[in-house]
Amino acid sequence: MTASTANDQRFREFKMPDVGEGLTEAEILKWYVQPGDTVTDGQVVCEVETAKAAVELPIPYDGVVHELNFGEGVTVDVGTVIISVDTDPGAGPVAPAAAPAAEAPAAPAAPEEDEEPQGRQAVLVGYGAAPSSTKRRPRRQQPGVPAQPAALQAELNGHAAPAAAPAPAAPVAAPAPAPASVASAPAAGRPLAKPPVRKLAKDLGIDLATVAPTGPEGIITREDVYAAAAPAPAPAVAVPAAVAPAPVPAVVSADRERRVPVKGVRKATAQAMVASAFTAPHVTEFITVDVTRTMKLVQELKQDPDMAGLRVNPLLLVAKAFLIAIRRHPDVNAAWDEANQEIVYKDYINLGIAAATPRGLIVPNIKDAGTKTLPQLATELAELVSTAREGKTSPAAMSGGTVTITNVGVFGVDTGTPILVCRRVLLRHPW
Repeated sequence: MTASTANDQRFREFKMPDVGEGLTEAEILKWYVQPGDTVTDGQVVCEVETAKAAVELPIPYDGVVHELNFGEGVTVDVGTVIISVDTDPGAGPVAPAAAPAAEAPAAPAAPEEDEEPQGRQAVLVGYGAAPSSTKRRPRRQQPGVPAQPAALQAELNGHAAPAAAPAPAAPVAAPAPAPASVASAPAAGRPLAKPPVRKLAKDLGIDLATVAPTGPEGIITREDVYAAAAPAPAPAVAVPAAVAPAPVPAVVSADRERRVPVKGVRKATAQAMVASAFTAPHVTEFITVDVTRTMKLVQELKQDPDMAGLRVNPLLLVAKAFLIAIRRHPDVNAAWDEANQEIVYKDYINLGIAAATPRGLIVPNIKDAGTKTLPQLATELAELVSTAREGKTSPAAMSGGTVTITNVGVFGVDTGTPILVCRRVLLRHPW
């Protein structure tokens, strides 16, 4: 067995699981262990927040924490290793893995005569060693300029001057006029400019002889003419200090704005609301109901022995009435299947309750709520609200809802226009 295989069997890696239905990432909220801590199978090692809820993750190994791969506040993709555990800490130090054999470097090929050395980038003039066999471009002889002696030319090129037979004296030719250089200045009295530019200068009353050229070969461009025609900036007028107004402090936007990254439950809620608002037509109906008898029933139920220790409030009775109405009108307990272009009718009722929590708005649901008695419904409502406020709602409780109740009365308003949970048909708010 190689050292690498032994290490692989000794160290177990725990990957970020999919703690919901098809979730792709989760944020590490808190680590409960550190490297060197002893852990046991089933021990909770961290708390993560998904798009649905905060979840505690147990480790499935016994051993000693070897490494935490990510810190708190980092969002990690599902399937990524987040912690490794040494399952045999008594085995001693970790055996180093065998290093791969180094390959012998291939002998560099001899560069061609005109090629630059391989692996070298172009450098500045005078930087680095010059190749011994580099060819130099023959220098162009300027008309009227006597050629340099071979010895001087060789010395300038860095080579020894070869012995040469004396050349016969050549007749001295009359010097020819030097051709105009590319960067040479134009002839005096005739600025270089194209006809349209000359017309522009004439229309603007600009003497081209006074314009500084910026174009190639000293040509005057339209921009040069416009720049010459622009009025010179007026000199600044000094203002007496006595009449100067008091300086107004500049507004620094950074001191007046805050940026908060949206992630976890809030990010998922925002995406779901946008998707629902722009994919489903929303219609809101309002009706006023006299709840005098309902409030009287609340007081009576509080005295009922079957409801002892349970919280009885108007929301409980609204939820029960809602479930009865759905049984009478089952078509509202449905969802839209966009992929198959079908309406999916549900023969069960999973009652979702919108709950505002410190982490954002979540909608856990009571499974098979239509089969619950009033005491059972009161018990599960209390557990649902308590778990949501503590941030311990499980992903299973967030999935599979069929209808939803939202209570906007807690915000001190009479009514509101809620957004449907994506693909659901009905959302009820009691007042």
